[in-house]
Amino acid sequence: MLRNKLKKYNLILASGSPRRQQFFKDLDLDFEIKLKEIEEIYPAELKAAAITNYLAELKASAFEGELQPNDILITSDTIVWHNDKALGKPKDKQDAFEILKSLSNTTHEVITSVCFKTTLETTVLNELTKVTFNELTDEAILYYLENYKPFDKAGAYGIQEWIGFIGVTKIEGSYANVMGMPTDKVYEYLSKLA
Repeated sequence: MLRNKLKKYNLILASGSPRRQQFFKDLDLDFEIKLKEIEEIYPAELKAAAITNYLAELKASAFEGELQPNDILITSDTIVWHNDKALGKPKDKQDAFEILKSLSNTTHEVITSVCFKTTLETTVLNELTKVTFNELTDEAILYYLENYKPFDKAGAYGIQEWIGFIGVTKIEGSYANVMGMPTDKVYEYLSKLA
């Protein structure tokens, strides 16, 4: 449906995340993937959505001066926000264990920002979803880390994996957002552009 309306545009997804790439396929969009290495460092005073907004825009700025008039570049960033701090990707297995231990029996927020950049403008939107975990035993956490190795995921877990099935008791907001892309908002924004 939207694919036809966007024919005159060239969608560029700047993300190495297999989940985000799959979302774009599942949304039935034609797109290409372009990746650039950037250091994901943000000013220490930023909190919650201000962090993901900053990083999504930072990723897009790496393409400054390279976009053609019909290009729409899409970048995004996801964090888990818990106890007033950002939980990104774990540094190692021990870090992942401690992150999951801290999420056990609590509610945290998953925030994703998406940046749309063209030669004319840059727009950033974000989504917040609340996720509640029941109590996770050390045994369950270790089993998950050993078998699923979620070291490339913010908050050290993928909600679509085993830990999500056994551990998540409640979600308030977009499920897709927890996987790294608020697909409804992305689709809506691209529909307006078309």
